[in-house]
Amino acid sequence: MRLLRALWGSTHPGPTLVVTGLALALGIAVGLEPWRLVLLSLAVFAGQLSIGLSNDAIDAPRDREVGRTDKPIARGDVSERAAWTAAIATLAVALALSAPLGFGMLAAHAIFLASAWSYNAGVKSTPFSIVPFLVSFGIFPSLATLAAPDPGVAAAWGWIAGAALGAAVHLTNVLPDLDDDRRTGVRGLPHRLGARASAIVAAAAIIVGAVAVLGGSSGGDLATVSPAGWIFFAAVVLVAVATAVLAIVRPPTRALFRLVMLAALLLAAQLVATGGAFAA
Repeated sequence: MRLLRALWGSTHPGPTLVVTGLALALGIAVGLEPWRLVLLSLAVFAGQLSIGLSNDAIDAPRDREVGRTDKPIARGDVSERAAWTAAIATLAVALALSAPLGFGMLAAHAIFLASAWSYNAGVKSTPFSIVPFLVSFGIFPSLATLAAPDPGVAAAWGWIAGAALGAAVHLTNVLPDLDDDRRTGVRGLPHRLGARASAIVAAAAIIVGAVAVLGGSSGGDLATVSPAGWIFFAAVVLVAVATAVLAIVRPPTRALFRLVMLAALLLAAQLVATGGAFAA
């Protein structure tokens, strides 16, 4: 049980559960049958486990160097070998669960996972660190649409919204760790932009995503947007603008990070609230 707890703590449980929950919500939105919905959710869950485990296994030496006592591998609660074994096993499970949903879903999920693993493997330390997030989150809505009996990729605006969400997540997720990252040689795009500029760009990306969802789900006819659609759009834009203003007038803090993440979650909710229109 101690080993399992340590491994679970190395999977980045919060993001793992949020992404799995988003996959479940998108699957419900496109009307997946129960068995397809279960397989989609489990496949995404296993994939997220593999991403988190590989990230912490790769970063273990760096985490020890900066004294990350919140990381089970760095603390010595679980070995790097055990974490790698679990990461590879959960990756295999994710692909195996994707296969019954069709070749398209399997291929899309494989690309999603390969992109995420590439970030862990070294892209995070380059100016192109945002690319895996654009690719993986851009593909993400299509995991639900490709899991349907009549599979197809998501609408273009769904890709834009997903990529915008990924950009915002990347640009803000590293903000609390910028100093530790610099000490160990990690200089991705957010490190080069700085905390303030990263937060402003993330807020702008979220607004772009919100506009894409609003315009795309209505086919460009804003008169057909439901009251709920307008409410979600207004909430996303309000929080994003507040984030940008706060980033300009005050030094970046964890409150800024939380605001951007709130805006990102609202954008995800806005996408789900379209009722599967992104499958069109």
